[in-house]
Amino acid sequence: MARAKDWVLSALVLLIARGRSRSRPSVQRIVPRRPTTPRAELAVLGLLGLSSLSAIGFIVVYALGAIPAQTQLLGLSLGLALLFLAAALIVAGKALVPDEELAEPYPPPEHPIDQRIVTQLADEGVDSIDRRRLLKLGLLGAGGTLALAAITPALSLGPLFRTKYLYGTPWRKGRRLVDEDGRPLHAAAIQQGEFYTAFPEGADREELGSPVVVVRLPAAALDLPSALKGYDAEGIVAYSAICTHAGCAISMYRVPTFPPVEPGPALVCPCHYSTFDPATGGTVVFGPAGRPLPMLPLRVDGEGMLRAVGNFDGAVGPSWWGVRLRGPNP
Repeated sequence: MARAKDWVLSALVLLIARGRSRSRPSVQRIVPRRPTTPRAELAVLGLLGLSSLSAIGFIVVYALGAIPAQTQLLGLSLGLALLFLAAALIVAGKALVPDEELAEPYPPPEHPIDQRIVTQLADEGVDSIDRRRLLKLGLLGAGGTLALAAITPALSLGPLFRTKYLYGTPWRKGRRLVDEDGRPLHAAAIQQGEFYTAFPEGADREELGSPVVVVRLPAAALDLPSALKGYDAEGIVAYSAICTHAGCAISMYRVPTFPPVEPGPALVCPCHYSTFDPATGGTVVFGPAGRPLPMLPLRVDGEGMLRAVGNFDGAVGPSWWGVRLRGPNP
C-alpha cells in the first residue's frame, strides 16, 4: 500500500513539474520564426514515398526472377529510389532545414549557458515544420526499403524465394520416364553397358530434380541396402543426374571391359571425378562427393514402360547443410 502511495505522489509531482515547465515564460528567440511550408513538407513526403515504392519495386523484380528485361528494371527501380531520396533531401535542405548561424564562434562546450543557446537554436530551427513525425516516418521508410533493396542481391548466395527447386522434384508416383526427345523409355530397350538420360514426362527439364541416369545391371550384381530394396525394375536402376559434390551433371558411365580384374560399373562426374556405384545404391567409391546419389524407385507397367514409384530416397543436389538436414518432398 505504501508503495502505491509513493507511485501516486511521484506521478503528481511529475505532472506539476510538467505543467510548470509549460508555463515558463518564453525565452527570447534566436532563430526568427518562419512561416510554415506545407507544400515543401508534402513534397518531401511524396518524394520519400516514391523512393520507398521504387525500392520495393527493386525487391519485387528481383524476387520474380523470370520477367522480361529484368536487368533493366532492376537498374531503373534502384536508380529511381536513390534519385527520389536525393531529391527529398535536397528539398528538405532548401526549404525545411534552418540555415541560421551564430555571429560568433561557438565558445567552449563546458559553458552551460552557451549549451542552452545551441539547444534552443536547434529546437527553434524546426518549429516551423508541422509534419515532423510524418517526415521522420517517411525518411525511415525510404531508408529501410533502400537497405532491404541493397541486401536483396545477397539472396543469390542461396535459394530463398525458390526453395521448392531445392527440396522438391517433379517425380511422382506413376510418372513415366522419357528420353531427350520426349519418347517413353521401354524397359526392354535398356541394355547392359549402356548409359541413358531420362526426364519426367510432362515436367520442366530445367528443374534440379528432373534429370536421371538409367542403367541396367545383372540381377546378381545388385547389392542394394535394405532401405532401397525394390527400387530397381528388373535390374534397371535410376539415379539423380546431379552430382552430390558440387551440382555438376553425371555424364560418364564406366563399364569394365574385363570384369575379373577391373572395377565394376560406376557413374562418374567429369568435373571432379566423384564416382558412384549403381549396384549398391549410388554409394561414393571415389572422389570428393559427400553422400550417395539419390535413387529413384522404378517399376515396369503393363505396356513395358518405365515409371517412377515415387520420389527420390534423398534430397537432390550438392551436400550443403540444407540438403543434409532435409529430405525431398514426398
